Amino acid sequence: MFGARAQKVLLIIVGLLFAATIYPLVFLARNEPALQMMLSLYVTLGVFLLLASRNPSAHRSLIAFAAWSSIAHASVMAVQAIGDVNERVHLLIGVAMFVIIGMALIMVSPAKLAKVSAAVAS
Repeated sequence: MFGARAQKVLLIIVGLLFAATIYPLVFLARNEPALQMMLSLYVTLGVFLLLASRNPSAHRSLIAFAAWSSIAHASVMAVQAIGDVNERVHLLIGVAMFVIIGMALIMVSPAKLAKVSAAVAS
């Protein structure tokens, strides 16, 4: 749908954003084991999205995972926002951020690689 350049730029931006969660992982979340576990997954995903930016079409499943896991994360946060009045604004900002990330990744997802037909081999 979008050009290869847009795919690469978006993967780099999201990859850097996710990899940047290493800062709160190391310096802010010391007493929150659940947050540490979640952030460690995002740091790892960010690094792999940066690697995927070199050749997005070869990493379709990783990009799809990043997109759909972001939307799933947003869904859970939206449900939590209903029950937690004190954190509602914070959660809803997170919902918007993860929906935007997920939808952007879906929009720039690379097309399937064309299969080599038997006719080409003969």
